[in-house]
Amino acid sequence: MNTVTVLECNQNPLMDPAPLSEIYRDLGDKMAEETICRALEDLAIRLNRLQDMRAAAQYDELARQSNRLAAVAQGIGLTEVSTAARHVATCALQKSAVALEATMCRLERGFDLAITQVWDFRDF
Repeated sequence: MNTVTVLECNQNPLMDPAPLSEIYRDLGDKMAEETICRALEDLAIRLNRLQDMRAAAQYDELARQSNRLAAVAQGIGLTEVSTAARHVATCALQKSAVALEATMCRLERGFDLAITQVWDFRDF
């Protein structure tokens, strides 16, 4: 008999509000929003590049770029996104296509949810 495991998607990805608070405190509202927008745009561009690298099976470069994405995400407090990106890097180095696909999906979902959290934080 096979065992079926149900994985639940974390609807509220982990986020550390401290980096965002520091950005707002240090830069003021207008500059902070511009900085955060640039960081989110950078993350989106990097995520698109990761998808292209995965399609081309460029595992080593995918691992390097995933770690860079993780650093940017950590810089604005997106803990879950950072963790998922590091896991993508691990899967890429292992050249595990199935694990890489699943982990990339987790990263994409986490990023989508994190954007909402960042803007909800701003409203707070």
